[in-house]
Amino acid sequence: MKLIMRTEFDNLRLNPLHSIESDVNGDKKMVKIFRNEQLISKRIILKKSVRYFAIKGYLQYLTEEEG
Repeated sequence: MKLIMRTEFDNLRLNPLHSIESDVNGDKKMVKIFRNEQLISKRIILKKSVRYFAIKGYLQYLTEEEG
């Protein structure tokens, strides 16, 4: 997994083809995004730190932005 930008994570999160799973463990909060039951991205919130990660080939799962 590698770090990605928030906008890329939001793009993956808003895609209707992806499923989302949330988990809280003490101070650590995690949101995972799956496509066909394969983990493609996750957001980790630890105290005031927020980090976004995705698998190497995540660009193929992004949708086109309208604008």
